[in-house]
Amino acid sequence: MAARNGFLALLLLSLLSSPLPSRAQASSSSLPINVWPKPTSMSWAEPLMAMPVSSSFRIVGPSGNNPYLVLATQRYTTLLFTERYRPIVRPAVNVTAAGDSIRSLTLVVSDLSAPLQDGVDESYVLEILPTGAATVTAATAWGAMHGLETFSQLSWRSVSGKLLVAAGVRVEDRPLYQHRGLMLDTGRTYFPVLDILRTIDAMAANKMNVFHWHITDSQSFPIELPSEPRLAEMGAYGEDMTYTVEDVTRIVEFAMSRGVRVVPEIDGPGHTASWAGAYPEAVSCAGKFWLPDASDWGSRLAAEPGSGQLNPLKSKTYEVVANVINDITYLFPDGFYHAGADEVTPGCWQTDPSIQADIDNGGTLSQLLERYVRAVHPHVVSKNRTVVFWEDVLLDAAVNVSASLIPPATTILQTWNNGSNNTKLIVRAGYRAIVSSASFYYLDCGHGDFVGNNSVYDDQRSDYDTQGGSWCGPFKTWQRVYDYDIVHGLTAQEAKLVIGGEVALWTEQADATVLDARLWPRASAMAEALWSGNRDASGGKRYAEATDRLNDWRHRMVGRGVRAEPIQPLWCRTRPGMCNLVR
Repeated sequence: MAARNGFLALLLLSLLSSPLPSRAQASSSSLPINVWPKPTSMSWAEPLMAMPVSSSFRIVGPSGNNPYLVLATQRYTTLLFTERYRPIVRPAVNVTAAGDSIRSLTLVVSDLSAPLQDGVDESYVLEILPTGAATVTAATAWGAMHGLETFSQLSWRSVSGKLLVAAGVRVEDRPLYQHRGLMLDTGRTYFPVLDILRTIDAMAANKMNVFHWHITDSQSFPIELPSEPRLAEMGAYGEDMTYTVEDVTRIVEFAMSRGVRVVPEIDGPGHTASWAGAYPEAVSCAGKFWLPDASDWGSRLAAEPGSGQLNPLKSKTYEVVANVINDITYLFPDGFYHAGADEVTPGCWQTDPSIQADIDNGGTLSQLLERYVRAVHPHVVSKNRTVVFWEDVLLDAAVNVSASLIPPATTILQTWNNGSNNTKLIVRAGYRAIVSSASFYYLDCGHGDFVGNNSVYDDQRSDYDTQGGSWCGPFKTWQRVYDYDIVHGLTAQEAKLVIGGEVALWTEQADATVLDARLWPRASAMAEALWSGNRDASGGKRYAEATDRLNDWRHRMVGRGVRAEPIQPLWCRTRPGMCNLVR
């Protein structure tokens, strides 16, 4: 008996001392094949291996029915076989012997009925065993979609054209922030529906989940609304530059099938000159030159060309706004409604006789804005929506409202000025915040200004280290976007109120011909920073390590039809580290 016990003890000691298969970690370095955004945790068993994908490969969906997940499985099955991605640097991995292949990917989802809404669980686990068994396990369909995207990024074509997938891989993944968005302005420039769909598709590939659609502005009102058809008839650039009810449904459903929410914004009371064609009686200062005295910025009637603001004293204003809210909340099912309220310009209202008379009787411009918000906010809330405003509604120095009119329980504020300082002001006041700091996340910056007859450029001195005429210059490079910490300077408690961020593309100088390059891959940089962070395991910024991975991801996006701009010459990717500033 003693001899037997001794043998068992030796056997146990031998097992415990035998080396377990090692796993390469993706926490601090790039792997031969990488996923963007970098997962929370990813390991790859060594020696690194890949397996061919069977020609009969299929994705096995969970029992039950989620129509959006069904569409996603069909889309990713097609993508897997049609994509011809070959990495810039050939992966140094072992390919399993002929006969071994991955034949299926099984999806296991706990709650297929969980709606796509703010804060939904997007976590997933992907495991691709060396045996060829592959599984995505997720709490919701939306997390499962992210797992499908990760699986697709772990595939590539060999030199001979064989379809391979990394094997011996385990990914455990979830986002740091629940709101990872992109704002596109279609009020200044009309974008065809196909361009919007391509943008949303690229967002989903980057695991971004909110398409903030800034639909209208002073320049145009491009959306056709059943209750207010004259707004588009008189406010759009042309009959062929409008979004129909069918277009909106197509965009919303397309986004849903990719796990992307569509949040509509109808700005007001500022930025509403385009409403004047249909309702001139409701719009102040419409048609007036925006800057009466070029030497006096305070004389402006608008923040840029296109003067016009809704007049809060007119009953027609509220009749039309109510109809707009009713139609928009019907067309867009998301729980957020963005009501704008930015850049209300005092000069515009002050030119209106009815408003000037109100001021002469002791009224103030802030009281005017409060009158407008007092009508709009509860109406939106009555539609079971959370109201999103730009920060100006509370923080603007000249025209703002009392916090009592915009309760934090039903209000989110989106910050764009003064970096982390305004974010702190918002969360200190108890509001949830969406961060879109112009100093980091405005993708239109650095292209000069669009106003004509501008003498600022008639200067023969060097413009080095200036803004180059752009109010928010210089250009925001991908590294500038990537390195931004959206909770910088906040306490741990304050940081909890920051639900995420959005890159923004205002389109005074952008249309469909440059859309992709303006957005990508800089939006990808924010996508990773908000998904898994911009720091490595030691707490240091990982922008150096991210460079090669972003080069690879940009290469892959271009192959998928997204005309993303390059971040380095190809020479750099094929010579790792040689293009760094510091060795």
